[in-house]
Amino acid sequence: MLVAEAFVGTLDDDAVAERVESGDPLAVAVDGTERRRSRFRTTADDGTDLGVVVARELRDGDVLSTGDRLVVVSLEAVEAMAIDFGAVTDPDRAAVTTALELGHAVGNRHWDLAVEGERAYLPLADTRERMESTVEPHLPDGATIEYDEVPPTLFDEGDAADHSHSHGEGDHTHNHDEAGHSHAHDHGVRTLDPKPGGDSDGGEQS
Repeated sequence: MLVAEAFVGTLDDDAVAERVESGDPLAVAVDGTERRRSRFRTTADDGTDLGVVVARELRDGDVLSTGDRLVVVSLEAVEAMAIDFGAVTDPDRAAVTTALELGHAVGNRHWDLAVEGERAYLPLADTRERMESTVEPHLPDGATIEYDEVPPTLFDEGDAADHSHSHGEGDHTHNHDEAGHSHAHDHGVRTLDPKPGGDSDGGEQS
């Protein structure tokens, strides 16, 4: 078994990236639990048995060394519920996300949460149905719930604005001409049922 126990740098460093390109590096994808461990055993993409012993939290693009070979680290994406406030007509929309953060901080669910622009992300800590039943009563008309693949670092404190993610192949814009509104979403979007007195359309969107 090879053991990677030296941190070389990151792919953002041109000198490190050049070493990786000119060599025969191993590639390894680590999950949200492994990346926080100081040591763990895993398997590289080519099947190589690999031990990782590095006193740091691993990040996407980290480059390690076994002494003879470089090891390029990538982080496995995690599935998350994404609550989109883009269609909320409340003029003080910023207060909505602020209130959501406050409610999360004082709540007893202990779910991780990240807010980015008009979206709030919660990694799936339970079934989709149970999570939806928990958050839906607290959301304003116009908010939508979808599901996304995001990097685990999104939920690290201070990292919400420094990531990229994919909505999958089902992205599209769904126009409701008769209702006079539109919203962008993927195949996993739910538009919330209107509260009493509301005028938004509810139910599953496809």
